[in-house]
Amino acid sequence: MTEPNKIDFRHRRVSQISDITDLVDMFFPGNRNQQHAAARILLALKAASAPVPSLSSLENKYNISRRTLQRTRAKLSRLGLIQRISWMNIRYNGQQGWKLSSRISTALRQLADKIDQWRKDDQPERILKDEQLVELLK
Repeated sequence: MTEPNKIDFRHRRVSQISDITDLVDMFFPGNRNQQHAAARILLALKAASAPVPSLSSLENKYNISRRTLQRTRAKLSRLGLIQRISWMNIRYNGQQGWKLSSRISTALRQLADKIDQWRKDDQPERILKDEQLVELLK
């Protein structure tokens, strides 16, 4: 049986993450090449004190194909785990490159807050509005 290729984001799975291999396995299930590339990218960015100008050095150093590295980098960027810094960003004084991002953790905290807020909101107007919105989904 083949492994699924979708992100495995079950609540029990998330609570069992203990290291980087569990994290990349959750984001890249069933693809060992992308898991390896993601782990190498994340470790390289974690070790860097400044934005990393290029991730292409990982290709030769760890024998990762260019296609795998680019696809993995793109997915990590879309997820908000890494971000590209432009030389025009004044916060980094003209430096450019890749760095670890806090976007995903911020977004997940906001999502958790929204869910808690919705669950606790038992005002009659809100319940009526939710019912009307669900009716529109038919």
